[in-house]
Amino acid sequence: MTGLTISDTPARMGRPPLNEKSNTKLTPVRLTEEMRAQIAALVGPNRMAEFIREAIEREIKRRSRQSKESE
Repeated sequence: MTGLTISDTPARMGRPPLNEKSNTKLTPVRLTEEMRAQIAALVGPNRMAEFIREAIEREIKRRSRQSKESE
């Protein structure tokens, strides 16, 4: 025998979780069940945070452009 142990838990798949060393900060946001269901239907339940971050980035860019145009 090799003496190696086999884990009962499967290896994680996908993107590694964000942690304290990243430049992000946990910001809880309340969404309606309907909104959560719509997002999950579009991108899957495990991609909800990524979808929300991307939507916020787009909205910030849009409002920044809009603000510059109104000056």
